[in-house]
Amino acid sequence: MLAGRRRRLSGALAWLALAGAGSFAARPVLAQDGAYPSRNVTLVVSAAAGGTTDIAARMIAEPLAKALGQPVVVDNRPGGAGSIAAQLVARARPDGYTLLLQYSGFHVITPLLVKNLSWDPVKDFAPVANVLSAPQVLVVRPGLPVKSLKELVAYAKAHPDKLNYASSGNGSLQHVSTELLKQMAGIEITHVPYKGTGPAMTDLLGGSVDLTITTPPPLMGHIQAGKLRPLVVTSKKRLPSLKDVPSAPEAGYPDLEVSSWFAMYAPAGTPKPVIDKLAAEIEKIMRSDAFRAKAEEMGAEAQFMGPQQLAQYQRGELARWAKVIKSADIHAE
Repeated sequence: MLAGRRRRLSGALAWLALAGAGSFAARPVLAQDGAYPSRNVTLVVSAAAGGTTDIAARMIAEPLAKALGQPVVVDNRPGGAGSIAAQLVARARPDGYTLLLQYSGFHVITPLLVKNLSWDPVKDFAPVANVLSAPQVLVVRPGLPVKSLKELVAYAKAHPDKLNYASSGNGSLQHVSTELLKQMAGIEITHVPYKGTGPAMTDLLGGSVDLTITTPPPLMGHIQAGKLRPLVVTSKKRLPSLKDVPSAPEAGYPDLEVSSWFAMYAPAGTPKPVIDKLAAEIEKIMRSDAFRAKAEEMGAEAQFMGPQQLAQYQRGELARWAKVIKSADIHAE
């Protein structure tokens, strides 16, 4: 009888040990030796290859992999105005092995335009760091007979509903900023949304669309080759890399000040030591001369923001764009 009780007690203890181990394994904790990461890290990108979001992801992925001692794999998941990538990361295990490189237009504008989103920009994510910031540049195809923003507005008024513009998707900053320009100038231009800047650029270069407003990195090579004509930079000052292109105030539109940012997020609930480690390594990378020079060459800025600063900045951006969208009466298409 005693032996039977011992066997039952032993079995119960073994079952409890297994149950406890399973519960422990389900928690988003660091490895027992405190090492992070101990395997590949996946960086999910909310846009197709070729756009600034993708460029920012690849700029940071390689040096971050060296710093962490593990591969950082870029996984492009375009579509749904950033929702496909955002939802994937929001539902991922919060252990630091699945991260999001998100475009500001998708993170702070999509939630303002799209009803019943399956993710929340604040509740579902832990800010890690801002990686790049950049103003927008309005470019047109070379065959369009305009050489300034003033001429573009005049052409649009003389040819109502003839022009169209590309964006990286409904709810993108490209979409909203062009709609804002349309309202300011009193013109009509048809919106053609794409799944990312890369596909939009392909059709713009091919002449299927007339213009776009986007960040400088994917444009610079085409501008220098004469394949695209820049008309204005949406900032208070000219860009050093585009010194012949007027700023928004110089072009007569001082309120057309639009800047994009590209930031890294982790799923909400990711352990603070993991967030802090990632942010610290990213800051080191972004302060390097090589990274800063590359960003400036592309017309962008290596503007680091850590977790708390990024969270605060994001809240301000949500409030700012909510006012713009309401005053400009912009709707998702």
